[in-house]
Amino acid sequence: MREANRSAVNPWLLVAVMLGLVALLGGISFLKGAFYIGKHEGDTLHLADLVLRMAEAGQWPHLDFMTPIGVLAIWPIAMFVKAGLGFGHAIFAAQVAVALVLLAPAWRAAGSRFSGKWALLYGGYVMVLCLALVHGQEERSVSISMHYNRWAWALAYIAIPLAVLKPIGRPRPWLDGALIGLAMAATVLIKVTYFVAFVPAILIALLARRQGRMTLAALLAGLLVAAGVTLALGLGFWQAYMNDLLEVSRSSIRAAPGQPLSAVLGAPEFIAGTFALLATIIFLRQSGRMVEGMVLLFLAPGFIYVTWQNFGNDPQWLMLLALFAFALRPDGGSQNGLGWPMRNALQVTGVMALTLGAGSVLNLAYSPFRHYFAPEEKAVALLSARPQHSDLLVQEARLYRVSVQGAGDGPGSAYASYAARADRADPAVLNGETLADCELSSGYNAWFETVTADLTASGYGGSSVLVADLFSALWLFGDLKPLAGGAPWYYGGVPGIEVADHVLVPLCPTGVSMRAGVLKALDEAGWSLTEERRTATYVLLKPLKR
Repeated sequence: MREANRSAVNPWLLVAVMLGLVALLGGISFLKGAFYIGKHEGDTLHLADLVLRMAEAGQWPHLDFMTPIGVLAIWPIAMFVKAGLGFGHAIFAAQVAVALVLLAPAWRAAGSRFSGKWALLYGGYVMVLCLALVHGQEERSVSISMHYNRWAWALAYIAIPLAVLKPIGRPRPWLDGALIGLAMAATVLIKVTYFVAFVPAILIALLARRQGRMTLAALLAGLLVAAGVTLALGLGFWQAYMNDLLEVSRSSIRAAPGQPLSAVLGAPEFIAGTFALLATIIFLRQSGRMVEGMVLLFLAPGFIYVTWQNFGNDPQWLMLLALFAFALRPDGGSQNGLGWPMRNALQVTGVMALTLGAGSVLNLAYSPFRHYFAPEEKAVALLSARPQHSDLLVQEARLYRVSVQGAGDGPGSAYASYAARADRADPAVLNGETLADCELSSGYNAWFETVTADLTASGYGGSSVLVADLFSALWLFGDLKPLAGGAPWYYGGVPGIEVADHVLVPLCPTGVSMRAGVLKALDEAGWSLTEERRTATYVLLKPLKR
C-alpha cells in the first residue's frame, strides 16, 4: 500500500493560527468586562465553592474537602483569584493560561502528525477546547460548567495522535513520549476518567509501533509528575484522592449523570456516530492501516465510556475520528475485497464524523462571541455576599424566582389513591418525621441568602454546617465557615460530620434524593440529631455520636 502524500504544514502559519485563536477567543471573553452565565448556576456555585476553598480558605482538594475532581481542574482558577482577580475574570485568565501551556504540545502534535489543512483544523480545535464558554452539545447558553471535561479532552487530543500516528518528518521519540506522559498525568489530576479510558489504547499503540523510547519517555514523564505532586502534597494526597474516587464510584446518587451505557451506544442520537467509528476501524484495516485500525478499536470503548460518564453524553471524540479518517486515507489505488476505493471510503466516514460532531464543535467555537453579546440588563452577581467577585453575573430572575415542585399525590390530595402506583423513592425521615416531597428547582440565591441571614441573626454565625442537600455552599453567602472535610457537591456518605457544628436539613432541598441520602447515612453511621431551630425553610440540628 502506498501512503497518500502527507506534506508538513507551514509551522509559522500553524502557530499563527493557534496564537490568533487564543488572542481572539480569550480576548473577547475579557472584553465583556464580566462573566455572564446563562445556565448551570448550581454547577457554577459548586465551582466557586471548590475554587474559593483553595484561594481563600487555604484548603486542598481531597486532603481538606471531598471531590472526585482533580486539583488541576481547580488550581488554575484559584491561582488567579489568589492573585486578586474576581472569580469571573479568574476563569477567563485560567482558560487562556491552559491554552498557552498546551499550545506548544498541540503545535508539535499538529505539525508532526497531520498535514496541511488538517493540521490547522486540529491545532485550532485544541485551542477551542481550552477557551470555549460552554461544555459542548448544541444548547447555546453560555456556561463554565464542566470546563474540566474540555481541558481533559484537549490533553487527550494531544496524547492520542502522538501515540497512534506516524510522524511526518524526523521522529522525535523522547519529546513525543514525554508529551504523552505529561498529558496523561495531567488527566489524572483533572479527571481520572480520561486516564483510565485512554492509557491502555495509548500503550498498545506504542508497543505495536515498537516505540520503546517513546514508551520509556512517557513513563518517566508521568512518574516525574507523580513525584512532584507527592513532594508538594505528601503521600496522603493520593490516598485521599483514591478514597474520594471510590466513594463516588459506590454512589447510587450520581454514578453516571446521563443516559444508560446501552443508549450511548445505540440510541438514535448516538448510533450514527457508533457506526462511523466502526466503519472507520474496518476501512483502516482494509486499507492496510493495521496498527491504526487496531488501536482505534481499543480506543472505541474509551470514547464510549467517557461519553457515557460525562453529563450531556456529548461525543467529543467525533472530531478526532474525522481527523484520523482524513489523515490516514491511502492513495487512490487501494481497494478492499468488494472493490471499494479505500481513500473514498475513509473520506466518507470522515465527513460523516465531522457532520455528526459539527453542532457541538461550532457551539464551542463561537461561544465566546455569544457571551460578548449576552444581555447585561437585569444581570446580578451570583456571589452576592462577596463584592470582590461581582464579575460573575446571572439574570436576576434565574437566581431569585423561587420555584418548587413536589408530589401531587400525597395524603389528603385528590390523587392520594394513586400514590402506591407512583413508584417514588422512600421519603426522607428526620427523627421519625416524614418530610414533604418538595424540591427547589430555581431561586438558589433566594434560598441561600434567606437561610444564611437567619442563621447569622439567630446566633449561629461563625459555625460550620453540614447541609443535607446537593450543595453545602452556605459559607459563600455569609458569616459561616466552610466545613472541613465536607463535600461541595454531595455524592454519598456524610463527609465532614465529625467536625460539623450543626446539620441543616432543608424543608425544600435542591435534591430530595440527596436529603434522604444524608439522613439515612447519618443514621447508619450512628449519629443522633437534636433539633435546635426550625423555620419555614429549614431545620437545624446538633449532631451527637450515639
